[in-house]
Amino acid sequence: MKISKQEFARRRKNLMAQLEPNSIAIVPSSREKVRNRDVDYPFRQDSDFFYLTGFAEPDSVLLLLPGRKHGQYVLFCRDRDPEMELWNGYRAGPEGACADFGADDAFPITDIDEILPGLLEGRERVYYAMGRHDEFDRKVMKWVNIIRSKVRSGAHPPGEFLDLDHLLHDMRLYKSAAEIRMMRKAGKISATAHVRAMQACKPGMAEYQLEAEIQHEFAKNGARYTAYSSIVGAGINGCILHYTENQDVMKDGDLVLIDAGCELEHYAADITRTFPVNGKFSKEQKALYEIVLDAQRAAIRTIKPGNHWNQPHDATVKVITKGLVDLGLLKGQVNKLIEREAYKDFYMHRAGHWLGMDVHDVGDYKVGDEWRVMEEGMVMTIEPGIYVSPDNTKVAKKWRGIGVRIEDDVLVTKDGNEVYTDDVPKTVKDIEKLMAKSAA
Repeated sequence: MKISKQEFARRRKNLMAQLEPNSIAIVPSSREKVRNRDVDYPFRQDSDFFYLTGFAEPDSVLLLLPGRKHGQYVLFCRDRDPEMELWNGYRAGPEGACADFGADDAFPITDIDEILPGLLEGRERVYYAMGRHDEFDRKVMKWVNIIRSKVRSGAHPPGEFLDLDHLLHDMRLYKSAAEIRMMRKAGKISATAHVRAMQACKPGMAEYQLEAEIQHEFAKNGARYTAYSSIVGAGINGCILHYTENQDVMKDGDLVLIDAGCELEHYAADITRTFPVNGKFSKEQKALYEIVLDAQRAAIRTIKPGNHWNQPHDATVKVITKGLVDLGLLKGQVNKLIEREAYKDFYMHRAGHWLGMDVHDVGDYKVGDEWRVMEEGMVMTIEPGIYVSPDNTKVAKKWRGIGVRIEDDVLVTKDGNEVYTDDVPKTVKDIEKLMAKSAA
């Protein structure tokens, strides 16, 4: 399952249709980064670059030149090099960039300083994400200054720089049918991994052993990489929002919070489940867990076209605040506690985020200072939580150190929504049933 060449072409065409006349768009790829000595981190292509090209090699640059007679899609990339390919793998080269990736023109990246100023010359506007790539920013300005130095000879430098991110990221916010299929598959793989973790879990295991179960399930289903660093936090570690050490032993009586999702063909999944290490919720764990689950359900009910982005979050705040009052962890009137954000001692993050090629995907949350209205094809997470700090002396000791988060991936559909990661049990009854069956 891959995004087709035709879809990448449609994306470029749709973006160019939004550009001002006589303009050029420049999008650099990611670069390889040294991990230590002569070992690099695993390469992952820049999401914007991949969205428009499907080209997964480093040291590449995409140009879009609407109206150019000799071709509107130009790619600079590494040249073929049999010796380097022997050591590090196949390269497409300029010929492959045209034949396999649809470029109208392609050149060796080593020739960019000679060729790109000529393609810039005469264009009125440059669309480019200035400030994201410091080294490449300097190259762009160098190329523009080369043209400026030749003004007396009749050269025509660009007169305006425009931010490409706004147009491109708005496109990425609306998922195509092919993208939705890819994200559903990533969600299904990730859901299977979470189920496996629940089935494998028992007191005395290390957090990293559950992480290994999850990553094995990802890889064996074709998703070699995680979409982000997996969180496996047992006991008080579940109260650390971005805990990634995953090194402690899980104890009988602890909850374990797992926030993990795979990346499949550059598309992310993002799921969180919280469950008892020994397979049975304590009274206090169950009470907090069911508040979080009710909050998530209330939020998901608000997801439909026409509602705005903040409605799910507002729904979680109301349910969580009331639940904490009912349990005695907060005292006062619910409305007044919400007004002064008293819930933030226990629920300090938002209810979710956009999801797509990046786990915290691009797209504005507000348009003209108003919360964005949901539309068909948008994908978001819903992830309310309650975290009772082990150091919170304002609450009874029995509550301290309990952290709960429940997260699913939700697609806005024509008539409502689709929760495509709910293959993982999330009611107390279903979790305990699955874990009891696994232990038998």
